[in-house]
Amino acid sequence: MLQEDITVQDSIQADRFVLRPLRKSDAGLLTMYASDDRVARGTRAVPHPLPPGTVEAMIDRAAKPDRTEDIWVIDGSAQGHAEALGLISLERMDRGQSEVFYWIAPAFWNTGFATEALRALIAANPHRSDRIFAEVFQDNPGSARVLTNCGFDYLGDAEAFSVSRNATVPTWTYTLKIAK
Repeated sequence: MLQEDITVQDSIQADRFVLRPLRKSDAGLLTMYASDDRVARGTRAVPHPLPPGTVEAMIDRAAKPDRTEDIWVIDGSAQGHAEALGLISLERMDRGQSEVFYWIAPAFWNTGFATEALRALIAANPHRSDRIFAEVFQDNPGSARVLTNCGFDYLGDAEAFSVSRNATVPTWTYTLKIAK
């Protein structure tokens, strides 16, 4: 992968919002959302309670040229929605593969924003991936529907550690082969 592929992170247009790189001004709203236990419990890495500076540190990491994960805020402000509806990210893996992670603020659950964001990310394929992986906790069937609605295939059951739960939690694992 070329260095410029890693340092440049473009915005991705969707119908109701834009996926754009994080900026420092996102910290307040994202901190408010990520402080919600319902958001934290749906992720592997978001702690609850959320320590001060956690979101700011994530924003700083996302701007580094040697990062392995690209993070986009789901920004609906141009369409009259909130400036931040949630986050979606791609973690680079080896062999032309990536893993996707996403969360939507609870006020915007069941609006189709996660499905639309994932479809836009797949269509843009910013990592030029051949395959994208995802996992969801088994007590989060809504996130599993997002994946299957976007064409992901179920691979199997696994487990992942959740920081907010301080426990290993059963997951469902999915994959999507990107048509080229």
